[in-house]
Amino acid sequence: MNNPWLTIIGIGEDGLAGLSDASRKALREAETVFGGERHLALAGITDRGRAWPVPFDVGIVLECRGRPTAVLASGDPFWHGVGGGLAETLQAGEWVAYSGPSTFSLAAARLGWRLESVICLGLHAAPFERLLLHLVCGARIICLMRDGKAASDLARWLTDRGWGPSSMWTLSALGGPRESITQHHADGYAGDAGASLVAIAVEARGTQGIARSSGLPDALFVHDGQLTKQPIRALALSALAPRPGERLWDIGAGSGSISIEWALCGGTAVAVEARGERAMNIRSNAASFGLTHRITVIEGEAPGILSDLEAPDAVFIGGGLDADMFDAIWSRIAPGTRLVAHAVTLETDALLADLHGRHGGELMRVEIAHVEPLGRYRSWKAARPIVQWSVIR
Repeated sequence: MNNPWLTIIGIGEDGLAGLSDASRKALREAETVFGGERHLALAGITDRGRAWPVPFDVGIVLECRGRPTAVLASGDPFWHGVGGGLAETLQAGEWVAYSGPSTFSLAAARLGWRLESVICLGLHAAPFERLLLHLVCGARIICLMRDGKAASDLARWLTDRGWGPSSMWTLSALGGPRESITQHHADGYAGDAGASLVAIAVEARGTQGIARSSGLPDALFVHDGQLTKQPIRALALSALAPRPGERLWDIGAGSGSISIEWALCGGTAVAVEARGERAMNIRSNAASFGLTHRITVIEGEAPGILSDLEAPDAVFIGGGLDADMFDAIWSRIAPGTRLVAHAVTLETDALLADLHGRHGGELMRVEIAHVEPLGRYRSWKAARPIVQWSVIR
């Protein structure tokens, strides 16, 4: 570092006593010290202290550029803290950081949990549905929480979804003289709604949770019948091959089931749907899975609506493909992009056969039948056959 003007310091409940010599020196020399009111009090900063504005804005720190400045944050500023947001706005050499133990580390140490096997989430500004992907029997989860009321709400949320037998620990003021740890069960939680909590730890007990395999049950999705059914969805996702961090265009998204399963694999999706009521279903489904931060719903007709979108890593077209739409999409996507299209009509079937002949890839016809009652007996009832074309641009 070449004479950085900004020092980012992680402080714990033990205040100045828990800081390194370098952190204390930076605080002494700083013209301005930013932080939450609690952080400033822990460090004994008065006249030079500036509490964070509401809503939060790192721009006030940048106004001090070039002058000795310090920022105080809880524990590790780069784990659900201000550090990452600040660093993104600065050049290398402008800042140095001295991190303290994170709340996650302190909580795991108190409970005797292996931190590498614990799910760590920041739920102080996120919906509880973010937990859904991680809730399986035996899972250990540590969540940063806003306050005691949020902890009570979480206990009720867990209980309503069949996770009432889960053990819950409330952990507050970790590492300081006011440290408190109490254990409960979610369905018997009677915490202090006015308390200022740091974290909730959960050891999950209850229902089975969401499977990680492709092709979730159809009953998990709100839809009007426009839904890529479970076995066909599994085949589509296999061909789409989702990877964390990748972007999907889901064109004619219907219920958004493809987008949701893609996002559950760690990617982001743009769900394009022309009908408003179906777009509402997609938003509802995304919220119920805690995926609103990973799925963008766009109402409009493809391909015109696609012109302003960032390029995808994969494209799924569940129906309605015609030659003009294909040409517009094919010209926009980069080499290496994966494209999967389904057909249920003879016209689109013929188009996919032609496209397969021109561009290669894999073309298959899928026919599925389910057992249904037939009088006193049972018989097979066939669903409409699906033609799937998958190709790499």
